[in-house]
Amino acid sequence: MTDLVIVFWNWWVLALVLLVIELLAPGFFFLWMAASAFVTGCLLLLISVLNIESQIFIFSILSIAAITAWRLYGKKHAIATDHPLLNKRGAQYIGRVFSLYQPIENGEGKIKVDDSIWKVHGEDCDINAKVKVIGARGTVFDVERVE
Repeated sequence: MTDLVIVFWNWWVLALVLLVIELLAPGFFFLWMAASAFVTGCLLLLISVLNIESQIFIFSILSIAAITAWRLYGKKHAIATDHPLLNKRGAQYIGRVFSLYQPIENGEGKIKVDDSIWKVHGEDCDINAKVKVIGARGTVFDVERVE
């Protein structure tokens, strides 16, 4: 039986495939694996006696190191944005005052925000009361009565 022979350009093809996957599923995960495959191919071009186990080991170590380094870099250097609450819809309403859509009974009620109805938790209030949103837990607002 013949041994599997991997040449340097096989790693470069893998790098290209991983780059295409990165384009289809963005997130900078496959990008670093593609870079690792390219570097592994370059090492194999320079050191042609590497066996398949060594190649896979080098690729694995480089991939893990590159992905970990990117994650750590991303945590330290978070992207500043002028819309920090863009994808946190509930947090956008904290501090705003609304009229009750349904009275708060037994700690639960509803408010109408623009074209949506939101559940609220807070002290019991009648339907004419105004409430201020003080927190958001998923799709439920914590509110307090405003005089």
